[in-house]
Amino acid sequence: MNATDALAQVFKEERGRILASLIGAVRDFELAEDALMDAYERALEHWPVHGVPRNPAAWITRTARNRLIDRVRRRSNWRQKEAALQALLEHQADEAREREDMKHDVPDERLRLMFTCCHPALSPEARVGLTLRTLGGLSTPEIARAFLIPEATLAQRLVRAKRKIRDAGIPYRVPPSDLLGERLQSVLSVIYLVFNEGYSASSGAEVVRRELCAEAIRLARVLVELIPGEADTIGLLALMLLHDSRREARGDRHGVPVLLGEQDRGVWDRLQIVEGLTLVERALGLGGAGPYSIQAAIAALHARAESAEATDWPQIAALYRVLEQHVPTDVVRLNGAVAVAMAGDVPGALRTLDQLADSGRLDGYVMLASARGELLRRAGRWTEAQDAFDEAIELCENDGHRVLLMRKRAAVSAAELT
Repeated sequence: MNATDALAQVFKEERGRILASLIGAVRDFELAEDALMDAYERALEHWPVHGVPRNPAAWITRTARNRLIDRVRRRSNWRQKEAALQALLEHQADEAREREDMKHDVPDERLRLMFTCCHPALSPEARVGLTLRTLGGLSTPEIARAFLIPEATLAQRLVRAKRKIRDAGIPYRVPPSDLLGERLQSVLSVIYLVFNEGYSASSGAEVVRRELCAEAIRLARVLVELIPGEADTIGLLALMLLHDSRREARGDRHGVPVLLGEQDRGVWDRLQIVEGLTLVERALGLGGAGPYSIQAAIAALHARAESAEATDWPQIAALYRVLEQHVPTDVVRLNGAVAVAMAGDVPGALRTLDQLADSGRLDGYVMLASARGELLRRAGRWTEAQDAFDEAIELCENDGHRVLLMRKRAAVSAAELT
């Protein structure tokens, strides 16, 4: 492997872990991010000449820590310098104590920092956005699309969150067991948003970004191990496993998505499905099912159906009504309306989608325009369907999804002429 490829692999696979360690050491997001970029720049200069080190991630980590110390020493403000050096010393002491006492430790550096980023002093939006940007590996535009907010708004939110953590002295530590629960929902949201970006990439050429799906599933497994009796944590893991079981069937050889009803169910990952179904039963058996457990139950109905025609759409629509009681959002209403249409009530579903479109709250959301186009096509409203698909094509930033939408648009035009 050449130096460029090795560095790209380290960036993709190890960035989150290394950055988590640096932030935990110095308690300053921007300082840690700058030190890590210094290390990558140094690698670009050093590795092509001297060769790729035996352990590239360890080399990057060591270099970044050295750069971190250099940056602290160069600070003109003595109080900032003293605070950063003290943080480094305390972090080294904390690491030593954690090696001796693992009783309440979260067994992963990234999850430790996730819980820190999800401190109650930050707003819920800032907690999720900051963790996704710092540890989830998502870019600011990707997170903005996930939140359905302007990129500039998210950027300002992230800056404010970093400053608040620094200025308020929010500790970089694992919260005690009695405080884990109050931060759990934010952490679950982070993991699920990472998975969603991987499962249905919002931009680029890939239908599925497998490394993001795998990272989200891995983090969820660690979290289930940490809190084994938490139903919605188990439900989230089940949900992601059931969705991920379809990944080999979700795109054709040209990178164009294959819709659920048209997928070859023979290539679904049966082992993942069995594990996911077992976890769904476990989550529901604990009682008090939350939003992820309900979504997992919906995914389980798809997984159990031997064919698209055998899918229990009335039951799925009913579960979406329950889900909306827990998560009364427009996106849940949209997905529920699609289920209602699949259960046979296309006019009722269209009324819901038209209400969502008229509200303006989902302006710019490609899935609303796409769903309206499909239901308008089923209703035989050809001109309106073409307009909806045109809007979806304009909004879509994923290459494969855009091709699929263009095919749907062309099919509607052909149907209108017959």
